[in-house]
This record gives sequence, structure tokens and C-alpha cells, in this order.
Amino acid sequence: MDRPTRCPSGGLLLDVRDEGPSHGAPVLLLHGFPQDRTCWDRVTPVLHDAGLRTLAPDQRGYSPGARPTGRGAYRLELLVEDAVAVLDAAGLERAHVVGHDWGGIVAWALAAHRPERAASLTVASAPHPRALARSLARSGQGLRSAYVGAFQLPRAPEALLRPRLGELLHRSGLPAAEAARYAARMEEPGALTGALNWYRALPLSRLRTGAVDVPTTYAWGNRDLALGRRAAELTAEHVRGPYRFLELDAGHWLPETRPELLARLVVERAGDPGGTAGRG
Repeated sequence: MDRPTRCPSGGLLLDVRDEGPSHGAPVLLLHGFPQDRTCWDRVTPVLHDAGLRTLAPDQRGYSPGARPTGRGAYRLELLVEDAVAVLDAAGLERAHVVGHDWGGIVAWALAAHRPERAASLTVASAPHPRALARSLARSGQGLRSAYVGAFQLPRAPEALLRPRLGELLHRSGLPAAEAARYAARMEEPGALTGALNWYRALPLSRLRTGAVDVPTTYAWGNRDLALGRRAAELTAEHVRGPYRFLELDAGHWLPETRPELLARLVVERAGDPGGTAGRG
């Protein structure tokens, strides 16, 4: 059953797609840049067949009703509050939290700072934020992340990205159909600036993501152009709960290119939240 809704959060309205068995264990799906909730379209059928309910929001900056101006409105602590607001609006105490790319950063932070709201954690591509920070000086991650500094500039990134975004996404490994769809969404008024403001708010965010105690699965593609091996390997040091790391022969866009495998990881974690398989 598809239950599209709009979720209030701090005076904003997030568009949320609530699907699957209404009494199934809930799964919160958090997309990255510059995706939207449709990135999960090939993941959710597997989750629903397994009896899970999914809630997939278009996050702050991506929902037309949630595009505040000013980079301060996109601090990490506010993004975590949005995710919690989605659970509150659905009347849920907690959910299995899944995130990709920037959605993974939000998922790590939610699990670290609001662990009572996360039954488990499954993250695709994005390493733990502290592992990523440590890797900047210990590997080639600094070069991979150079674009983050460029995104801090006002207006210029929008001007450079807008005419080429679809092409750049496709060249990075995203299938053409999804690349075109996400690029088209970024043409909406304020959408691209809202999405880029996630990066611009990094220096302003007061939330520092600590170690995670909830059962966690982390999947990383060894052909990811943006996120390298060192950060992926260091992530284990920031998870104290049951942990599984899976290296994939894949690129960055795991929800679109490895949807069935990613869905199986979520189903396994949801079905075994205590992590009886242990670390590995």
C-alpha cells in the first residue's frame, strides 16, 4: 500500500512515501546527493516482499515544502531532527535506518545520537564521518573530496553544475535514466541550492558523530570515485555494536546499481538486529 504524506519538521513539510505492509517492521530510507526518494524504487519491492514497511522522505532541500534559505538551515543536527520527525509523524518509536551517501551521514549521526530511535543501521557508500575525516590526511581521500571545498562557494557551483549535472552523474557510474531524472529535479526552484547547502553547512554543524552501538551493516563499492578504501576500513573502529562490512565490486550508486543485494542486506539486518553473526 502506498501512503504518500507530508511530514512537518521545524516549520517545513517533507514529502514522504510510506509503503509496504502497514504493520511490518519499519525501515527509514535516507537518500543522498543529488538523489531523491525514488533512488529506492528498486530496493523497496524486496523489502515489502519480506514484510517490511518503508518510509522514504525527500529530505530537506529536496522536498519543495522544505527548502529554507541560508546554509545554516542545513546543519547536520537539523537533518537528524528531520529524520526523527518522519518517525514521529508515523507514530513510530524506532525503525531500521538505511542511508546512502549523504543519507548515510545522517543515518550514522542518528544512530550515534538518537540510538533509541534506530533498531539497526545499514549504510551504503558513506563511511562513518570520523573515519572519513581521519582518512583525509592518510590516503588519497583529500583529493577525492576536493569538490566539497569548491561547493562552499556561493552561486558558482550552481552555475557550473546545472547544465552538466546529468552528464557528470552518468559519467560517475549512475545509470542514464536516473541521472537524467535527478538532474531534472535539480531544475526546480531552489532545489540545487538546497542540495548544495548540505555541504555548505558542514563548517556550521555542531553535531559530532560519535561511536555507534546499534547493530550495523556497512556496504562499500571498491570502484567508488568519491569515497576510498581507507575511510571504509577505518569505519570498523567507530562501531561498538555488532558490525558487518561488505566490500562490493561496484561504484558509488549502490541503491540504483545493486538494489537487490542492498535490499537483502537490509532484510538480513532487520531480521537479525542483534547481529548474531557477529563482526565480519
